[in-house]
Amino acid sequence: MTAADRAAQLRRLHDAPEPLILVNVWDVASARVVADLPGCSALATASHSIAAAYGYEDGEQIPLDLVIDAVSRITAAVDLPVSADLEAGYGDPETTVRRAIGAGAVGGNLEDAMRPLDEAVAAVEAAVRAGEAEGVPFVLNARTDVFIAPGDRGTDEIVAEAVRRGRAFLDAGAACVFVPARLDAETAGRLVEGIGLRKVSVIAVPGSASAAEFAAVGVARISFGPWPQRVALTALADVAVELLAGAPLPAGVRLLV
Repeated sequence: MTAADRAAQLRRLHDAPEPLILVNVWDVASARVVADLPGCSALATASHSIAAAYGYEDGEQIPLDLVIDAVSRITAAVDLPVSADLEAGYGDPETTVRRAIGAGAVGGNLEDAMRPLDEAVAAVEAAVRAGEAEGVPFVLNARTDVFIAPGDRGTDEIVAEAVRRGRAFLDAGAACVFVPARLDAETAGRLVEGIGLRKVSVIAVPGSASAAEFAAVGVARISFGPWPQRVALTALADVAVELLAGAPLPAGVRLLV
């Protein structure tokens, strides 16, 4: 399957009647484990998790070369479409997306970091151009951080700004709009109503709406960000406490990789 074929497959998954659920991965081991599970049709990386795996803070603190290397290793290890978290583009969204495509990614996140709208739209356009230049219909999950950095806006203003930015990103060629926040079903529904049916991407975190609730209001994509890594590391910490106290390995451990 070519990169263009995998990109088309990823786009179809976004347009399907039910939300695309993506369990975020951060290295080859996590990618292989998730990719082999029933119901897994695509993978997404998490920038926070990859940075943490290399000992860096999130927020483009990790060198881009390490990110691209991680993406390349993940895509080479699985047969599924991979969407790469490219943060805000590392200062050059077009080149960054082209490098991600070269590493095997066929989609990706791009944050607006609440830059002025014209600058954020220009970054989306640059990412779309990169896919066109590489001959890959790159599935761009354009992210707006208005819920994360709301300023002095009230809830209605936050939703309105997310809709304004989301529509602009879609017009610029994005496939869907990522609005990370702990969303309830009512707020997610307002975003879908304003941005478009099957055009809103959300993150599921503790306290957010359920997958069924997100599906009912027309969300296109549900991911989990750094939480799968946190779950894995919590399990490691818990068993390590027992092992350090002299306990045996727990029963039921599986050889997954």
